[in-house]
Amino acid sequence: MSDPTSLPNFPPPADEHPLRGRVLDVLVDMGAQPNIDTDGDVAYQANEQTVFVRVTEGDLPVMRIFGQWTLPDEVAADATKVSQTCNEVNLSLNCVKTGVANNTLVVTSEHLVVQGADLSTLVQVSTSIILSAVQLWHERALGLEPGQGAQGEQGQEGPDVNGSTPGQGQS
Repeated sequence: MSDPTSLPNFPPPADEHPLRGRVLDVLVDMGAQPNIDTDGDVAYQANEQTVFVRVTEGDLPVMRIFGQWTLPDEVAADATKVSQTCNEVNLSLNCVKTGVANNTLVVTSEHLVVQGADLSTLVQVSTSIILSAVQLWHERALGLEPGQGAQGEQGQEGPDVNGSTPGQGQS
């Protein structure tokens, strides 16, 4: 008999979490290597950044795609500038929300996933716009010209609001 701890971590059956199962399929088809963290969120890498998908199943399934970045000290020190920058980005982009908690920038895109929705397009577009919003946020917060800020200079990934650390889920 084999050691049960050495067995691979298979996702739950699709009928238990149908939307999350579909999200996992989309991410695998995109070439990502998603995993499910301890909170049940799907984590994956996009442009060397950790992005998460949190799904709420039910009559109206909701898919929340989000990322988290620790703010650089020079930005985090100015709470007014942080709030103004969040407001500017929120008013500039239709499909994302930004906010800051504990010096961690959270950028999210949320969708009701109705029957027949093109989930692949939703995931791809949401991921792209989240990463673009993070770059825009840092450019505005640091007073840079558009395109001057590189995504690699955006600060470090921070802990999840609920205490988990991005990328520290199950494989």
